[in-house]
Amino acid sequence: MFDPSRDQARQFFVESWRKHKSREVLTQLEIIASDLVAHHPEYQPLLEDPDAVQKDFSPEDGQVNPFLHLSLHLAIEEQLSINQPPGIREAFEQCQAKRGDRHAALHDVLEALGETIWRAQRDKAPLDGREYVEAVRKRAGT
Repeated sequence: MFDPSRDQARQFFVESWRKHKSREVLTQLEIIASDLVAHHPEYQPLLEDPDAVQKDFSPEDGQVNPFLHLSLHLAIEEQLSINQPPGIREAFEQCQAKRGDRHAALHDVLEALGETIWRAQRDKAPLDGREYVEAVRKRAGT
């Protein structure tokens, strides 16, 4: 899944959750995805909706895009597993120690990643990994 379309990425979460609920064999990536969905019960009804893949979510209407949220979580899990950008794992562990809760710390990282992506898009510049890690450290209070 190196360059999936929007619908393919969304279908991946829908299918991972369906397989999890049906107790089917999951790939390692599907296990991670279904664990993320399990931590977001507010998204589960959407992922069980056959039309979910086609839905639009407008920030202007105050809507959070659950597929974007889950995709950012998945990206962060990958970053942590390979410590890329360098220092992200340590910064995350600092957040986790401060929060005392892994999922809350992941949301701190997610906010920092979202801000970093927004800044890069606004400035038409590449993502700044050091800035991202520093933003996570700030959230950890270090």
